[in-house]
Amino acid sequence: MNYILTTQCADGVGLIAKITNLCFKHNLNITRNNEFVDREGSRFFMRTELTGEPSEQFLSQLRGQLPEGAQVALHHGEKTKVVLLATKEAHCLGGVLLKQYENAMNIEVLAVIANYRDLEPLVKGFGIPFHCVPHTGLGRVEHDEKMAEVIEQYQPDIVGLAKYMRILSPEFVARFSNQIINIHHSFLPAFIGAKPYHQAFERGVKIIGATAHFVNDELDEGPIIVQDVTQVSHANDADTMAKMGRDIEKTVFCKAIQLASEHKVFINGNKTVVFS
Repeated sequence: MNYILTTQCADGVGLIAKITNLCFKHNLNITRNNEFVDREGSRFFMRTELTGEPSEQFLSQLRGQLPEGAQVALHHGEKTKVVLLATKEAHCLGGVLLKQYENAMNIEVLAVIANYRDLEPLVKGFGIPFHCVPHTGLGRVEHDEKMAEVIEQYQPDIVGLAKYMRILSPEFVARFSNQIINIHHSFLPAFIGAKPYHQAFERGVKIIGATAHFVNDELDEGPIIVQDVTQVSHANDADTMAKMGRDIEKTVFCKAIQLASEHKVFINGNKTVVFS
């Protein structure tokens, strides 16, 4: 049987030895291992791929050998459950749905929830439940509450904002803490907020990009997972940049979802540790 063991805790002497020795005692074979130490924060991160059959006591024994407050988890190839939120743009949403259709990511998209019905035909074409929760006449907190009620019916591991063009309330973010992944159409921290391609055009930039990040209470300032860029020139206007950017947005968003589904992403304060 194949497993992925994820470990994060305060740094200390001999952590790798403690983990690998316990794996040996449980007759678990390590087929791949990645580790990282944040020296400034004194935090230790490790992702270990294993084969074998751990006993029920494995995780409790491991916690007993690690610093207090250690976060350990053992994953057994189960698909990561995802709910996607969308508005009207199809490229990021369609990219994830197609990846799932091709079995290119270890995910199960349980539902798509949008505040307009424009994308319903696309979603239903993949045989996935679609919910429309209109925002008209509702305050931000009230609409977020209705969205959250639908999301919680599915109990997802990840809530993906596939160009969901609404600012989330602090209450919503806290409800799904460290689960929300957003795609922002700029190379953050540049051009935060609305119309970043227009901001980039006005600034005369020579590259544009996209950023996938976890969502926190600060607009577009959550821990970054993946970024990518492409070159532009004086000949490109804002609309052309936006068209060029859609392919980057789709690629970056899909990559972030994939990394999270493979348990390769660890949140470390306002940063991330991402194993390749």
